[in-house]
Formats: sequence, structure tokens, C-alpha cells
Amino acid sequence: MRLDKFLCDMGEGTRSQVKQKIRKGCVTVDGQAARKPELSVTSENRICVDGRSVSYVKLEYYMLNKPAGVLSATRDPDQPTVLSLIRDKRRKDLFPAGRLDKDTEGLLLITNDGVLAHSLLSPKKHVDKRYYAKVAGVVTEEHVRLFAGGLDLGDEKPALPAVLEIQKAGKVSHVFVTLREGRYHQVKRMFQAVGCEVLYLKRLSMGSLCLDESLKPGEYRSLTPEEIENLKDNSQNQENHKC
Repeated sequence: MRLDKFLCDMGEGTRSQVKQKIRKGCVTVDGQAARKPELSVTSENRICVDGRSVSYVKLEYYMLNKPAGVLSATRDPDQPTVLSLIRDKRRKDLFPAGRLDKDTEGLLLITNDGVLAHSLLSPKKHVDKRYYAKVAGVVTEEHVRLFAGGLDLGDEKPALPAVLEIQKAGKVSHVFVTLREGRYHQVKRMFQAVGCEVLYLKRLSMGSLCLDESLKPGEYRSLTPEEIENLKDNSQNQENHKC
């Protein structure tokens, strides 16, 4: 590919900024100054910008423990986004695979692998998303039955059956919810439909990918090769793992 595209893809600046760096002699290819933006390069070339090595990465995968108060978006003029938390990203085309509400915490996959993201998010793939919630109101076995039957959320069709597990019932109930779709504010709307209110919500897993509990809110890490492979197998085979 062209040298300027290579550097743009790796987040070294806009096309015009990168061209300026190249023409100023700030970029070397295999130890030689490269002054032509159109120079053809590959991942095998040793490319440096201001003496700093820049290697090409086609796909990136990050596990983020999303904190409350941050938008699941690539950019926003006024509010912090999940992309702003990934400080050492190399690709400029990363995006959150699925969204969590602003006040919802937990697992969020940040990647530029559109094929994998589509497979994980498509309702037809039936990939489980598991949440922990604190709910105002006593959650009972009747609620478990209603969730399993598919609740009417006021949309064109009822929600798919969901698994509701009661951890602790009381004035504030602690529960786990497993969904196989991702409608707008779905967990909150499901509890509203049965007369309860979600006070706290955290996503624990998506398919085979489980939140690394060592990550504090706002922290992230790259996925391991095994986690990436399991996610791809998960999205293809529609087999889910409980964390």
C-alpha cells in the first residue's frame, strides 16, 4: 500500500499531516529517508517516524471495563467516549461492538473487525449477553417466568425469551439477566414492563468473552489470541459459555 495510507491507518495523522512529515524527511523506510507519499510499502518494511518504529496492524481487539458516565461512541463534541479511553490504540477505525447505556458499566469490546462485530450482535446468531443488575422491587419466580416467555416492550414484536436468575430478592433485588438480542435500553425496559426499576447495571459477558474482573472501571487490555479465536468460533457456531 502507499506509505501515506500506511501511516494514516496507524494513526500517525491525517493524510495531509502524514504527507508533510514524509516530505520533511521525518519518515524512513528500511533506514532510508522516504520523501514520496506514494511509495509502495508492505508490513515487511521497517518504517520509522521521527526515529520511532511504526509497524502495521490490520485488526485490533480490546476488552474495556466501561465506566458509568462515558458514551459508547467513537466521538462526541461534549462528552467522553469509550474510544477516548483506549490510549495506546494504533488503528484509527476502532469502534465499540455494541453499545452500553451511558450509566451502564462492564464489558465492551472495542475493535475494527466489522465481520466479528456483526456476528456477535446479530439476533440471528443468538449470542448471549449476560448482565448483573440491582433492581428496585422484589423480584420473584413470576418475573422469571415472564422473562422466559418473552416480554412485550411496546415494539413491533416481543423480546426474545431471556433468562432471569435471582441472586437476592428484597426491596433491592440482585439478579443476573441473559439476553440474546440488544434492543435500546432493553434490560431497563424489561424490568419496567414488570413493574421494577433498574438501579445499577453491569455487563459481565458477551458470548465466550468474560469481563476480566482485574480491570477497574475505565481500564482495558488487548484480547488474547485464545479469546479472539473463541469469539470467532462462538459467533460462527452459536455456542455460548457462561462466565
